[in-house]
Amino acid sequence: MSKVLVIGAGGVGSVAVHKMAMNADIFSDITLASRTLSKCDAIAQSVKERTGVVIKTAQIDADDVTATTALIKLYSPKLVVNLALPYQDLAIMDACLAAGVHYMDTANYEPRDEAHFEYSWQWAYQDRFKDAGLMALLGSGFDPGVTSVFATYLKKHYLDRIDTLDILDCNGGDHGQHFATNFNPEINIREVTAPARHWENGEWVTTPALSHRQTFDFEAVGPKNMYLMYHEELESLAKHLPEIKRIRFWMTFGDAYLKHLEVLQNVGMTRIDPVMYEGKEIIPLQFLKAVLPEPSTLGATTKGKTNIGDIATGIAKDGSAKTYYIYNICDHEEAFAETGNQAVSYTTGVPAMIGAAMILTGAWGGAGVFNMEQMDPDPYMDMLNRHGLPWKVKELDGPLAF
Repeated sequence: MSKVLVIGAGGVGSVAVHKMAMNADIFSDITLASRTLSKCDAIAQSVKERTGVVIKTAQIDADDVTATTALIKLYSPKLVVNLALPYQDLAIMDACLAAGVHYMDTANYEPRDEAHFEYSWQWAYQDRFKDAGLMALLGSGFDPGVTSVFATYLKKHYLDRIDTLDILDCNGGDHGQHFATNFNPEINIREVTAPARHWENGEWVTTPALSHRQTFDFEAVGPKNMYLMYHEELESLAKHLPEIKRIRFWMTFGDAYLKHLEVLQNVGMTRIDPVMYEGKEIIPLQFLKAVLPEPSTLGATTKGKTNIGDIATGIAKDGSAKTYYIYNICDHEEAFAETGNQAVSYTTGVPAMIGAAMILTGAWGGAGVFNMEQMDPDPYMDMLNRHGLPWKVKELDGPLAF
């Protein structure tokens, strides 16, 4: 039984603390903190109504290292779970070091003024966490997170060597809005509009955003157009599983979403550099975020399923060349019924709870900065099955044709 401090009160934070409250044998004391206390209090009320568990709430500006350090020392958790914005990763890591507690997040650091996703900033903390005897676990969401664990599970149980790895992320849900994002609009749009990159034969291959499209028939969803993108787990997988010759990430988008995004780009609303408006500097993308639907409000209207998984080709345990597909299907309405949040938040919040459980129970441990694929996949995979994200493995006839 352990204390945990969760920072971030969006949809993912809501799912994570609901699921933590459902596992009181692991999470004996939960505090939820964010910049907006009212959001924390609303989640705490939902947790109490659904589970009977009372969680504490607190207000914090996670950009303020001194204040965050003081908050951590006040509540004395064993672990801080960072579900705030990726811009705040380094500040929260600094606070954890100052307070002497373990750290975990679901997305890698990125600077506010550049859509640039890279682990180098967080990997640079390796010696500081190691010398302090503390663990920093990076990326325990679904992608990154579960997708990396899927890869190591296949490597451990099915393939002696992985040659190609494709990560396929499909959201087949419909929220009924003309245009909305299923997680933080600012982060989502920065990610989608950034140039695509994939790993091939020991180097990065960069292509224009949304320039490579394929159609794939997803179980429980149907045929969907998916687009080649960059995602941070490609970098960590290329580092920790260097045998893989090619690693790609694909995400589905509907035609209406892409048309709205194209118009918003064309009129400058996705810019992340400041512009002057009525004598004040504003960031167009941050203004756009303020007028778009809040992702945490979409759960009540979203219907359909997500399907996220890995397709790996390589040399099997019997020496033959084989292709395996490992994936999870999550239902938006079922996720909402359980936690009050749609499946995109659910598929990130549940893995956040599980990653925290791995650290708090001692199933995963070590001093330093770690990515998911460096850990034993088995206990994590077992918890996915038991806590709402069951997975399947099936053998395909051969590698992907593209």
